[in-house]
Amino acid sequence: MASTETTAKDKDGGDLAGLEAGLDALETVQTGRKPLRQTFVEKILPPVVAIALVLAVWQALVSFKIVDDPTKLPSPGAVWDVLRQAWLQGELLGYIWTSISRGLLGFFFALLIGTPLGLLVARVKFVRAAIGPILSGLQSLPSVAWVPPAVIWLGLNNQMMYAVILLGAVPSIANGLVSGVDQVPPLFLRAGRTLGATGLKGTWHIVLPAALPGYVAGLKQGWAFSWRSLMAAEIIASFPDLGVGLGQLLENGRNASDMAMVFEAILLILTVGIAIDLLIFSPLERWVLRSRGLLVKG
Repeated sequence: MASTETTAKDKDGGDLAGLEAGLDALETVQTGRKPLRQTFVEKILPPVVAIALVLAVWQALVSFKIVDDPTKLPSPGAVWDVLRQAWLQGELLGYIWTSISRGLLGFFFALLIGTPLGLLVARVKFVRAAIGPILSGLQSLPSVAWVPPAVIWLGLNNQMMYAVILLGAVPSIANGLVSGVDQVPPLFLRAGRTLGATGLKGTWHIVLPAALPGYVAGLKQGWAFSWRSLMAAEIIASFPDLGVGLGQLLENGRNASDMAMVFEAILLILTVGIAIDLLIFSPLERWVLRSRGLLVKG
């Protein structure tokens, strides 16, 4: 009997030791930097290969006369010539800056409105019952639907552009924050109340930090809606006093039946959207996940 008990204790001790070692291994953070070659292979090479493959297929469609009408599919070289010409004439950066400045400023206003609105919906039951379904419905409504009424209400000006951005982005930001707040463990809220963190103090120190992953996801989606809303507004509501943004450039190419200009605008819109995500939202998301132990430095 004693031998059996000893064996059981040894087995339990071994299991606990193994579990402890496993947890220690999970908590171990690699502080050394990856070699440059590994970073190149894992981070840089895949998108470069994907872009090269797309360009190769595109060029093949033109070279082998699969699409032999340049008014429908220009060659990559023709699009590059249009981009180069716009750069040499000093117009390219103007197109980009006109749209980026509007998009970021509109997103900033959407952030100021969507954040308190999301907190209000998440924390007040009556408000959630009243406008929660409306926010979800507005999020599913195509942004282009807001352009005609915005033009009628505000006219052809920048205020109309910002109104369309707000109507597209605010519901996404608010719903993202509501989703994040709903996922906060009740234990956190009880612990905060025990420590005296109630009201605005509890919201600032407990609710918002705990809801940060969902909030950041809402911000990313809000930016996507902001950018798409702005492009829809620039395409539909063209006016000389508004300047030429990327959406207006796309519409100018359509009006002139210039597919090279159309592809130029499409590539610039895509590039700006990807760049904003990589420079702002992806680092923010990684920081949030890493601060919660959900992403390990490697």
